[in-house]
Amino acid sequence: MKPSLSDIVQQQIKSPSPIRQIMKMADRKNIINMGLDPDDVISFGGGWVNHEAPERLREIYREIIDDPELFHKSGGYSATPGDMETREALAEMERHLFNMDIGAENIIVGQGSTQLTHDIFKTIANPGDGIVLLDPTYANYEGQLIYTIGKDAGGRIEARIYRLRVMDTESWEFMPDVSDAIERLKALFSEKRPKILLFPAPDNPTSQIPPEKFAKAALDITQDYGAYLILDFAYKTQVFGKEPSYFSWSPRDHENLISILSNSKWGRGLGRRLGWLEASEDVIAGMERTQQVSILCPDTLHQMATTRYIKEAIKDGSLKRYVEEVKEEYKKAAEITIKAIDDHLGMRRLVPKGGLYTVMDVGMDGDDFVKDVLKNTGVLFIPGKGFGESLKNAVRISYGPLVNNTDKIVEGMERVGRYLRG
Repeated sequence: MKPSLSDIVQQQIKSPSPIRQIMKMADRKNIINMGLDPDDVISFGGGWVNHEAPERLREIYREIIDDPELFHKSGGYSATPGDMETREALAEMERHLFNMDIGAENIIVGQGSTQLTHDIFKTIANPGDGIVLLDPTYANYEGQLIYTIGKDAGGRIEARIYRLRVMDTESWEFMPDVSDAIERLKALFSEKRPKILLFPAPDNPTSQIPPEKFAKAALDITQDYGAYLILDFAYKTQVFGKEPSYFSWSPRDHENLISILSNSKWGRGLGRRLGWLEASEDVIAGMERTQQVSILCPDTLHQMATTRYIKEAIKDGSLKRYVEEVKEEYKKAAEITIKAIDDHLGMRRLVPKGGLYTVMDVGMDGDDFVKDVLKNTGVLFIPGKGFGESLKNAVRISYGPLVNNTDKIVEGMERVGRYLRG
């Protein structure tokens, strides 16, 4: 008899995310089968940055590799929470960039925000515990929750997820009435008693920043109900303006606050997997136990290089310059994207306040729109429904991969505009 995969994996294989299905359409073989030239496709689908990592960081990697003793050291285990020197450097960076009161004891290093998110769910919640997500929000959270705290419900493993709608599709605004959103959040906690509230800032897929008033209320509400507030700060250094005060909140002051951060976006370390989580000391201790059976320890080479770079870049003042220069690159790409949408499509869209994205109202089912436009123009968008029901008639547009080739942004919108008008 052939052995079988786990129930949860079989279920998830049969129910792939809408985004993953559309991304498969962009495979080279599928593009050719559609009669398109893969090299001519313009993709607004990728959720990644494409600026250059700091040159000094690249040099540090080379110096470590060229030194036999350092390279040998990079092959050894680090402590499960990460090397103390790395944790201290990350705390120093938070103090330097965001004036945060934080120490190494509040930090655990991991292999990127995806692993850290998965492991924090295992650390703080039990199967069946409820969690509040925004609608829309990052599409990967649901799958992570099913794998970590999902519970069998009549033969199907599912997570108890409650959505707080923050996108007004009538006015095409993100959280236009903050007081109303807060009241609905209070009612949701009163009725469902969830264990976690999680939201990104800036947001994915909208690149909007939840207002300070909402964040402060969210902290108070979760404290009142003995729940955790998790802030996903993947795009923390990519705010096009003044950061909200909650970007400097410390777990030293708020024991139910957890923040997830990563090198992926700010330092263009997408494939060099290194992230960190900030929380109270008891949560950090719990995460250490979880990581002992998940990753054992974070990557030593990446810790060595990152630690050395952060220390040097803070000392010589280049860290802030680098972060500001990169921020300006994406702000410019965002402005070009919005202007191209307005000039060639005339569809409703959100003006990004940070991050890599905007969402656009296409006035029809987003899945159908994406398939039709890709086939007829060679331009790929991501359907909005995977981020929440509020975006079922929308698409997500990412300017991140095209930050160094903004002419392609304009060309892509021109193509789509010509097709739709024709």
